[in-house]
Amino acid sequence: MTNGLVLAIIGAALAALLAGIGSAKGVSLVGEAAAGVVSVDPSKFSKVLLLELLPGTQGLYGFIVGFLILVSGGVLGGTAPTLGQGLAYFAASLAIGIGGMISGFAQGKAAVSGIALSAKDDSNFSKAMVSVTLVEIYALLSFIVSLLVVITVPNLNI
Repeated sequence: MTNGLVLAIIGAALAALLAGIGSAKGVSLVGEAAAGVVSVDPSKFSKVLLLELLPGTQGLYGFIVGFLILVSGGVLGGTAPTLGQGLAYFAASLAIGIGGMISGFAQGKAAVSGIALSAKDDSNFSKAMVSVTLVEIYALLSFIVSLLVVITVPNLNI
């Protein structure tokens, strides 16, 4: 097994692991708040569920990047990456891994506040959604950077 392949495997694992940790923490925070609101008013289930789903996207982004690293990095067949390519895969994983973890935590906190805001007055739900969605932009930026690097790595002669 080449050093590049080892770095690609570690990178794939980190992308999924770190972003997954962010999503798990974010979703769990929102789930606690959502359960309290739904216990008082079950008709608000669909709205709080939507807010609870948003922090889960970071884990999905990390999984996609990890999977693409495994596919294009030669782990699931094909040519093993060079040391330079393995480092590039590893670096790509850090963008979504760290970005996804931090934004997952932050989006969970924003969604908890959004649930509190809309629990008292349904007319505030759209305001809550805007606040929570703004955090998603940073998860998407991390995902796009990781994705672009992963797509580019096989063409790099490093």
